[in-house]
Amino acid sequence: MFSLQIMLGGKDKSFELLRASADAALEAAKAVDRLARDGASATSMATFAAVRKREKELANEISEELINTFVTALDREDIEEMNAALYKIPKTVEKFAERYALVADRLDGVDFGLRTEILVACTETVAKMVAELKHSLRIGPIRKWQDRLQALEAEADKLLLEPYSDFYVNATDPIQAMLTKDLLELLERAIDRCRDVGNVIYFIVLKNS
Repeated sequence: MFSLQIMLGGKDKSFELLRASADAALEAAKAVDRLARDGASATSMATFAAVRKREKELANEISEELINTFVTALDREDIEEMNAALYKIPKTVEKFAERYALVADRLDGVDFGLRTEILVACTETVAKMVAELKHSLRIGPIRKWQDRLQALEAEADKLLLEPYSDFYVNATDPIQAMLTKDLLELLERAIDRCRDVGNVIYFIVLKNS
């Protein structure tokens, strides 16, 4: 066990960039939660575009940092894997936002709020896991957050499966059922992306502790 604060000094900015990337993913999740509860607007869509642009810039900056930095706090392949996994969260969230904005008028009575709330909780947990790396590679705190992610994913799976029987058996609007299913699966994928980041971090800590 060792302090990453020492190794992350000097020219290695990887940790701070990864933390900024996790914060951007959280911002995207909060924006989609507002979207699901309040409806699409020019402001909300602009928020997604800005977050996505920022996340892309951070991903590129992290890759450049790995090329330009001789010594890194973590193995380069681990940083790159975490970078790629974090990048996929807002990318998937933006897909949901774009499709939701296009078909919102066909989704009357469909509530995505509970699912987007879980997505926010997942990205908050991911942000905490990334922040924990600043202190040390301690397995205890990381395992706690990993268990939290798994519990949230299980809750999301249950919520995402609940409406399917109604869609297929009782749906009076097949188009609405199809659109809702597509959007629910995108939310499920975004939550899975959070789980993927958690798995990467957990593996890194196990390898280095």
